[in-house]
Amino acid sequence: MDSEIILVIVVVTALAFDFTNGFHDTANVVATSISTRAMPPKIAVAYAAVLNFFGAFLSLAVAATIASGIVEANLITPLIVFGGLIGAIAWNLITWYFGLPSSSSHALIGGVVGAAFVAAGPDAIIGEGLIGKVAIPAVVAPTLAFVVAGIGILIIYRMVGRQHPGPVTRGFRFGQIISGGLLALAHGTNDAQKTMGVITLALIAAGELGAGSEPPFWVIVSAATAIALGTYMGGWRIIKTMGSRIIKMDAAQGFAAQGSGAAVILAATHVGFPLSTTHTISGGVMGAGAAKRVSAVRWGVAGNIVTAWVLTLPASAAIGAVTYGFTRIFGTGAAGPVVVSAALVAVGVVVFARRLRQGSPITAAEG
Repeated sequence: MDSEIILVIVVVTALAFDFTNGFHDTANVVATSISTRAMPPKIAVAYAAVLNFFGAFLSLAVAATIASGIVEANLITPLIVFGGLIGAIAWNLITWYFGLPSSSSHALIGGVVGAAFVAAGPDAIIGEGLIGKVAIPAVVAPTLAFVVAGIGILIIYRMVGRQHPGPVTRGFRFGQIISGGLLALAHGTNDAQKTMGVITLALIAAGELGAGSEPPFWVIVSAATAIALGTYMGGWRIIKTMGSRIIKMDAAQGFAAQGSGAAVILAATHVGFPLSTTHTISGGVMGAGAAKRVSAVRWGVAGNIVTAWVLTLPASAAIGAVTYGFTRIFGTGAAGPVVVSAALVAVGVVVFARRLRQGSPITAAEG
């Protein structure tokens, strides 16, 4: 009976993480469209939510990587998965609180790796997968998006530099609707699969699925729904950082940033890399700004974001490890996860209430 309760708690926690992923990463998808006035905030968020949902059904390659390519599935228990999820959720809430667009993907991977390391030692970690499918893409993806966006905006300016600005701006705002849609689709395709992979890993650990199994259909639908709902709620504090605090962009820059981000994320998803969509679109935004004028990028803000990136894996791993250790104080039953879940819900309610009292989120996003 305890094992069934733990599995239910893990699945619910995974979907809660998926919700915070959508909530936290909404900025990746809609910030540029909102800041250039290509789309009104509420419409942009709803548009992204719908495409996030449908994007989750396009591929399962990333889910397979999370379920079997980073940790040894035969050494993982539901308690380990629970500890990893709490590590990811906690880090998402911390960075949301401070308005920093960190990586939900790396938070999830870091949390699971930290919990697995404490529980089963280094043998539980697939070093080759962690380096080849997480660490290297973490560096390559934003760099590639930076370069592609920079080259793209230079070509765009050369093509339309002598045209009347009014029609050009309107044209690129329309283009942003298309490129933003592709980015939302790419985000759903890559990010929702991470939750699918974690739930599948928990089901395998609980003996409900065989090793190497693909996510059941109900897992796919649940993950797609959770990330879409989180996206619709919107992380407005991070939207402001992404949309205007890194650079003050025009519609052409927004189009270049979104297009480069979508292309890199879709390519990574095709080969099963659990990419950080946050890193990738941030690289595109910085590249589109720096190519026009290096001083256009607020490098101090960019530096804070990079710091959050660097801290994400070790910080979420540490929280995941501590969470696992704490739950084991209560034994291997359901008591530990129940206590931790209740505490996290209480803290989350307090934090959200404080932020909501500080003013309307949409007003902040538009300001």
